[in-house]
Amino acid sequence: MLDKSEYSPVVLAAILAYVGLQLALGFWVSRRVATEEDYLVAGRRLGYGMTALSVFATWFGAETCIGSASEAYGHGLSGTTADPFGYALCILLMGTVFASALWKRGLTTFADLFRLRFGKGAERLAVVIIAPTSLMWAAAQIRAFGQVLGASSELTTSAAIAVAALVVIVYTAVGGMLADVITDSVQGVVLVSGLILIGTMAWLSGDLGGLQEVEASRRSLFAPGASAMDLAEAWAVPILGSVMAPELVGRVLAAKSPQVARRATIAAAFLYFTVGLVPVAMGLLATRALPGLDDPEQVLLHQAARYLPGLLYAIFAGALVSAILSTVDSALLVAGSLVAHNVVLPALGEVEPARALRINRLAVTCSGALAYLLARSADSVYALVEEASAFGSAGIVVCACFALFSRIGGRGSALASLSSGVLVYAAGAYWLELRHPYLVSLVCALTSYLVVAVREQPTVVDARA
Repeated sequence: MLDKSEYSPVVLAAILAYVGLQLALGFWVSRRVATEEDYLVAGRRLGYGMTALSVFATWFGAETCIGSASEAYGHGLSGTTADPFGYALCILLMGTVFASALWKRGLTTFADLFRLRFGKGAERLAVVIIAPTSLMWAAAQIRAFGQVLGASSELTTSAAIAVAALVVIVYTAVGGMLADVITDSVQGVVLVSGLILIGTMAWLSGDLGGLQEVEASRRSLFAPGASAMDLAEAWAVPILGSVMAPELVGRVLAAKSPQVARRATIAAAFLYFTVGLVPVAMGLLATRALPGLDDPEQVLLHQAARYLPGLLYAIFAGALVSAILSTVDSALLVAGSLVAHNVVLPALGEVEPARALRINRLAVTCSGALAYLLARSADSVYALVEEASAFGSAGIVVCACFALFSRIGGRGSALASLSSGVLVYAAGAYWLELRHPYLVSLVCALTSYLVVAVREQPTVVDARA
């Protein structure tokens, strides 16, 4: 078990030093941010390496480390359908199908696509739907940061979450996308190194062979007794529900060419899947080595304490901090930028660049405060992330597909699809308690779009879209 009195000083010192380094790097890079385009899409100048590492580090967050290890510990391999398996396929789908088409639109935020294709009404409704999901995603990372601090120190989880929120809000508001992608590259390397370290130590100890001794039912990727519809729901949420996640889209838009956007995203998908298997393996092994944990969300940290001495454990804690920071900065940046770029700034008319940057940073700060409140009230990291993937995303993915690849439908189709997608999911998940709320909302969103499209002409506000 994890002895906080033994690890607390060195781990806290390592985490504080790591966070301080990232903050300093973020402040330094922020001096190169001169325009809103720099702040939101890094000036569209990312090459293969930085795009791939940024996509990987942005997506490989708390749910992949803290959440998937916890789910594997509690429910076996079938509990990790979403992560890493579903989300790896999601990133692969983005790279092979959508990345190049999105980049060619010259967007600054994902919501711009809805304005260019369907008009301002659809753009604002998309913001209303997308921004809360990014806040849920950010809240998951803040909660996970609190779990790392709480597991490695004498801080209570509530106090640790408050400290985590303060750090990530400052870190994100200062640097924007340009700082994020540079720090993401550092964080990605640290994260991969940390997980390789714990996997290597488990292999050298001979414990990885114990995976064969885990109950067969816990080693199955499909839950016993699950119907075809159950499996379709479980896989559709992470793949279709997240393929148009604005955090992922933002990294694609920051690439310097459509070829870079496509190939780097595909590479990130394979890296994500490979590295993501380590937390899953640690969670499965812990069912025999550490039965009866009070807080399953700390299982990966307990496993790290078993295999790593103090200094190496501190390095691993830094790797977890890397995973969290590299994801939360993107989520808060998206939530803030959607409100600032797509709602506030258009309402203000012509705004000088310096003021536009200040408005974006203020919006990011406010988003961080809301994410903190969500993190305090949530039951688990994994639950927050799954909700972020499913809530309202049915209409978003339907409209995005038609906007990118078809001239069928227009403003009315988009409004009908977006509205039905979010309303049907909310009613099905929270009121009617449907067993497959996401699939139902996806069918309704598609049907609504096509039914309205029969009676209207396509809407293309900007011919270049």
